[in-house]
Amino acid sequence: MSTDLLFDTLEAGGGRRIAVATLNRPRTLNGLTLPMCAELDRQLTAWEKDDAVVMVVLRGEGGKAFCAGGDLHSLYASMQAAEPGDAWNNEYARDFFAVEYRLDYHIHRYAKPLLCWGSGIVMGGGVGLMMGASHRVATETTRFAMPEITIGIFPDVGASWMLERLPAGIGTFLALTGAQLGASDCRHLGLADYCLYSAGWPALAQALQSASWSDDRQENDIRLDRLLRSMALTDMGCPGPLQSLYERIAEQCDGPDFEAICAGVQGWQDASNPWLARAAQTFMRGAPGSARLGFTLQKRARGLSLAQVFQMEYTAILQCVAGGDFREGVRALLIDKDKSPRWWPASIAEADSEWVQRFFVPAWPAGAAHPLADLGA
Repeated sequence: MSTDLLFDTLEAGGGRRIAVATLNRPRTLNGLTLPMCAELDRQLTAWEKDDAVVMVVLRGEGGKAFCAGGDLHSLYASMQAAEPGDAWNNEYARDFFAVEYRLDYHIHRYAKPLLCWGSGIVMGGGVGLMMGASHRVATETTRFAMPEITIGIFPDVGASWMLERLPAGIGTFLALTGAQLGASDCRHLGLADYCLYSAGWPALAQALQSASWSDDRQENDIRLDRLLRSMALTDMGCPGPLQSLYERIAEQCDGPDFEAICAGVQGWQDASNPWLARAAQTFMRGAPGSARLGFTLQKRARGLSLAQVFQMEYTAILQCVAGGDFREGVRALLIDKDKSPRWWPASIAEADSEWVQRFFVPAWPAGAAHPLADLGA
């Protein structure tokens, strides 16, 4: 067993146990590797079948992050080694995203209460883990974002489903700007269910052990909800920046006119509000193709099941692997660190509605079933 994941159980009353999975790569902000995703999925299945385990906690080691995303260095190496334009022959990438998406889908449908301690950085793949949890905790250190536009891809791991279900315009804004949300904004948008202090984990663990659990899922959900509410912060202080700017953002970013939305966001780069200006500047530096793709995926996600959204995102991410922006974005941000990516297309006008259709073409062999066809079966 790898030390990148730590599994433990806490003894509770009546011979029952609380299972705890800890992401243990603090130096990489608990970034997810392919083996970690596979191992965590297997362990969740084992705990699901163990009648003594009444609930699961998912947390990150180190204090700085729950999980900052996926293992981009390994994905970059796989793209460098693969034939350009042929995503299906990049075995590592196709396996990584299939295993990660299956894990995230499993969490959404988990048979027992699953508490995600979303303290610190929660980005990219970390959002995928947190969003499916039945009980989601944010703390005063939470920095929640989907900043994929900065590396030439789109908010994935089911985020198209999540963002499309936010109030009109808000999901589009978050996808285009990668704007970071704190606990107050996460709670306001329903992206977190409870807000606790980051130092409160030991007290929570003790309370979980002391609680009276049953064999009934619904009763345990209610017990856990009551426990978390009893420990939750009652005063969140000032509203978060998104909440304060909510009407302005919603009005500008709602609707089908992609070019008009982008022009409006661009106009905020010199806004007096520093959070809004930073969001607009991130959009301006990001990949125009990613902006178009994320926008299109959200529109297409409307009315789809969660399984169908994961299947759609898997089709799109393989085409991102085959294209150039993903590789270029990781190079500029993490490899050469020059922060000067050369995007193609280079402008919003070039990333038009016809151009984006390439991301919905299957990369696997003709006639073969979708690799995630069994989700939701």
